[in-house]
Amino acid sequence: MIDELRKYIDIVDKALDGYLPGESVYPQIIHQSMRYSLFAGGKRIRPILCLKACEMIKGDYADALPIACAIEMIHTYSLIHDDLPAMDNDDFRRGKPTNHKVYGDAIALLAGDALLTHAFAVLNRYALESGELKTLKAIDVIARAAGTEGMIGGQVVDIIQQGKTIDEKTMYYMHEHKTGALIKASVLSGAIMGGADDEQLEALERYAEYLGLAFQIMDDILDVVGDQNQMGKPVGSDAKNGKCTFVSIYGLSRATQLVEEYTKMAVKALEIFGEKSAFFRDFVVFLSKRRA
Repeated sequence: MIDELRKYIDIVDKALDGYLPGESVYPQIIHQSMRYSLFAGGKRIRPILCLKACEMIKGDYADALPIACAIEMIHTYSLIHDDLPAMDNDDFRRGKPTNHKVYGDAIALLAGDALLTHAFAVLNRYALESGELKTLKAIDVIARAAGTEGMIGGQVVDIIQQGKTIDEKTMYYMHEHKTGALIKASVLSGAIMGGADDEQLEALERYAEYLGLAFQIMDDILDVVGDQNQMGKPVGSDAKNGKCTFVSIYGLSRATQLVEEYTKMAVKALEIFGEKSAFFRDFVVFLSKRRA
């Protein structure tokens, strides 16, 4: 699994490098800031899911590469904004000072804006070049996942509920949208680019929902028991910021059980694909055992 992930990380990194203006392009500071966070050592989970979904359906990932790169730009913009003093006020991300600590709040804010804008420029350009309806469908899935129906909606609930005790339904909404929406969009957009039919998309949507939940719960667990050196950022930030998490509501033991349950449900959702889904089965198990 590690070797497979490294292979696709390299593919995504090379493509991203080609999509972004170079650091020497005027005004240099904004392009340096964008690249600083985009190439800060991310695991590229979302673009890899996009590429592998396309590959599983079609046998080739090439049609999904621009889509995957745009998704990673959107994800990175959200992290830059998430780290700002107005949000989580974090000093480190992936073992490095956060963007605003290096470039200041204003440039960091603009770098996030620029990555989001650039992502949709890449998507629009690809839609014009491909001339295919499936590309527009994939873009629609991503746009919905990134907006108030998805990631931003979840982030808003996270902000307004800080310091409050929230019910189970609200917590699930928050995490399914803040984290899960873009993960789901990554899988579905890749599958759409591969030509998936409705039955396949329905199965992959279930898989992605369970994967997103398992991933988020592991994040909550690692924020309590994780190693700061392995994670590249301080632990305990959820408690510091007064956030409700799966751990704060259920406790460590039950949260760990939930990771196992959602992992099994994700694997089961893949049954219609048979052995073609081996990567996705192994991937959700791999994530459920991660330590960073």
